[in-house]
Amino acid sequence: MKKSFMTYNLGCKVNAYELSAISSLLLEKGFVEDANNPDVVIINTCSVTATADQKSRQHIRKMQKMFPNAVIAVMGCYSQGNYQFIKDEIKPDIVLGTSHRKDVIGLIEKALNEKEKTCLVDENTRAFTYEELGITSYSENVRAFLKIQDGCNNFCTYCIVPYRRGKMRSRNPENVIKEAKYLIEQGYQEIVLSGIHVGGYGQDLCDCSFSDLVDTLSSLPGLKSLRISSIEESEINDKLIALIRNRDNLAKHLHIPLQAGSNHVLKLMNRKYNREQFIEKIKTIKSLVPDVMISSDVIVGFPQESEEDFKDTYNLCKECFDMLHVFPYSLRPGTVAARMDGQISPEVKKQRSKELLELSDELYINFASRFIGQDVTVLVEKYDEEKGVNIGHTSNYLSVEIPLKESKVGQFITVKLQKDMILSK
Repeated sequence: MKKSFMTYNLGCKVNAYELSAISSLLLEKGFVEDANNPDVVIINTCSVTATADQKSRQHIRKMQKMFPNAVIAVMGCYSQGNYQFIKDEIKPDIVLGTSHRKDVIGLIEKALNEKEKTCLVDENTRAFTYEELGITSYSENVRAFLKIQDGCNNFCTYCIVPYRRGKMRSRNPENVIKEAKYLIEQGYQEIVLSGIHVGGYGQDLCDCSFSDLVDTLSSLPGLKSLRISSIEESEINDKLIALIRNRDNLAKHLHIPLQAGSNHVLKLMNRKYNREQFIEKIKTIKSLVPDVMISSDVIVGFPQESEEDFKDTYNLCKECFDMLHVFPYSLRPGTVAARMDGQISPEVKKQRSKELLELSDELYINFASRFIGQDVTVLVEKYDEEKGVNIGHTSNYLSVEIPLKESKVGQFITVKLQKDMILSK
């Protein structure tokens, strides 16, 4: 009788991609997916915040209680940094970190046959090389995610990820292109370039930069839409801007993390730019690609962030962005920022988050209003049968619903945008 498995993902799209790849390897080995009565449960954990750590612990224990006879395999960022605690206190059958993921198949078979527990975690994450998991197809409906790199070298003072994921390392461009072609053949309408530090792709290669890769991928026959998940301001060069401007299948949306708009806080964060450089780059992009949406990540309540610092952030966001993702600073033990004086109270973080989220709503409405009465092309991602609407996103990431009595999921539809078609973010 075939053995069954289920996977559970916590955290980012990269984690989900990796689980999808492992699922593919298990299916090739003759396993079958079964979320109701699995013989094996694989959990990919997250450690980006203290809350993510807590959720990771809770879900490991939850799966142990739900499926007491199943082999429980734990991997990912939380287990990388806390493997000893997991091994000694939670006691799953298999503990991996952010390497040796391909070995999980053999370890699962061993656990099933020999009932033997395994902990396989390399502590020196900075020595990791890119781990090729083969061609996969992790997707959300009509949109597929394509992992192109892993790790990060930036060491922002608030971030635990470089310690968990290791150094920046690029995937072989031939493998990236091969997987992209496979995704196109499978009928995916959009490919999203994903990773831990996507724009850093190529820094460890001799003959391929990130903009070179985007150039090659956006030239592939049959690729209808290519989207960049996130990219640092310093990695947006003239070639990439020209590609976004001139390639119809390259999404007119850039997510550029700011984190703070105050030079004082940026220095404390160890970010690699100042507010003046950042504003100048955004102005350049918007002047050359007028229809581009620019969204961003912002951290509020970083240690020592004064009211004046916050005002600098608020004003920069108002000047530069069309949508914001706002995060109250989360103290991560082991990071430089965790040892800083001047920690900000939860009440102040909450108020500053509220102000920026309200600004984000205003910015998004203002941006979307520019396109009312114009023809826009929407990639339909889902159909609400009850309401009779198709829902999707435009190239520049406007969320739109189109009243139609039949499903157009997986298709591009061009419509004249009306105010009541625009969905809030």
